[in-house]
Amino acid sequence: MDSYTLMPTISTFFIVLSAILVAIGWRLAVQRKLEQHQKTMFYAAVTAIIFFIIYSSRTIFVGNTTWGGPDSLKPYYLVFLFFHITLATVAAVFGITTLTLGYRKKFAKHRKLGRITSVIWFITAITGVAVYTLLYIMYPGGHTKPFIDALFGW
Repeated sequence: MDSYTLMPTISTFFIVLSAILVAIGWRLAVQRKLEQHQKTMFYAAVTAIIFFIIYSSRTIFVGNTTWGGPDSLKPYYLVFLFFHITLATVAAVFGITTLTLGYRKKFAKHRKLGRITSVIWFITAITGVAVYTLLYIMYPGGHTKPFIDALFGW
């Protein structure tokens, strides 16, 4: 495994782990094991943050991976990628909001938004694994310039 695939593999692992922890946390909440629920959701958030740090670092310093599959599939991939990125952004905002509501003890709102947030998080994790599979397993692509190089014209 080279440096171009190591970071995406690690970051994908962390987003999947985050989704698994959200599922466990949701089950704990349903079972009314609220202290365990809070701890589990905290760790779900930590793993999501680790994902984001790795993903952002890779984008800034290494660059992203371009589509390597057939040109006929590229428009479908780009629509799918746009859907995933939009969903991930919504999930992040909802996740922060849901956590904040929980820590502020606004449990009715936390419960209501938490259900929606969890489902969006699961879909985001699944589509993220699909993007990883398309870019690094099925159709390995090329690599673009690191964002920092493009930004400063290096």
